[in-house]
Amino acid sequence: MAAAKKEEKEKKVSFYVKEPLRCPVCDASFRREELFSGRVNADEMTDELHRTYKPLHAYGDVYPLVYEIDVCPSCFFAAYRHDFLPAGNKFQAVLKDSIEHRIEEVQRIFSPLDYQSPRRLLEGAASYYLVMLSYGFFSKEFAPSFKSGMSSLRAAWLCNELHSKSPNDNWDYVAAIFYKKARFYYKLAIELEQSGKEPYSVIRNLGPDTDKNYGHEGVLYEAAILELKYGPKEDAAKRHESLKLAKTSIARMFGFGRKNKAKPGPLLDKARDLYDRLKAELKEADEDDE
Repeated sequence: MAAAKKEEKEKKVSFYVKEPLRCPVCDASFRREELFSGRVNADEMTDELHRTYKPLHAYGDVYPLVYEIDVCPSCFFAAYRHDFLPAGNKFQAVLKDSIEHRIEEVQRIFSPLDYQSPRRLLEGAASYYLVMLSYGFFSKEFAPSFKSGMSSLRAAWLCNELHSKSPNDNWDYVAAIFYKKARFYYKLAIELEQSGKEPYSVIRNLGPDTDKNYGHEGVLYEAAILELKYGPKEDAAKRHESLKLAKTSIARMFGFGRKNKAKPGPLLDKARDLYDRLKAELKEADEDDE
């Protein structure tokens, strides 16, 4: 009997912490779900700085992103772990008033949701949308624009995973919407950081994924890659200007086009490739205009 229980535990990918968490919005009590260590096998990193994982024979596909957000299973208030209590307490009134809207909005896209049972990809993706629905009320010390951008990006990644498993359910369309939202929020976050109106530089981890913190350089890189891949293309002149600004940002940050030593690190190769892609599209556009 004990051996069977031990084997069952060893096959699980997540566990619930013993100490219950009380929702600051609706006062419901629940236990946070966390990922066991050693349940993932890191694979390649995409051009969006998204870490992929190889399935392990014992556990199958495991997605660390699924477990990053605290979600109240009762009122669907959601936040990054360090914000859950302080932001929930500070904005309790407006978060309480918006419970019905929050639940309706998330279930319009992600349904059925069950945050009382071990999380699936569906709950993981939905948790980041719930973050966006909650952080719209938060003040600047919680860096809501940046965290909405990172959440949009992570939601897009998880929707792509849902699409790979259920290709007929339009998750690729949902992913495209989240990518466009991510582009908007990353661009806004950088503008607000530069003006000092909403600094994100105080955040300990700027992601964008869970495996490594790429800091401010990663934010600028992410904004540029999102502009290239998901920026609007209807107005050729506007796109040309946006890509030109992205190319200048990457060149300044990583020292491209100058003789001094470029900044070291795993981000450098990705940035160099992005710079070349931006340069190639801008050159092609210039040639078309001739």
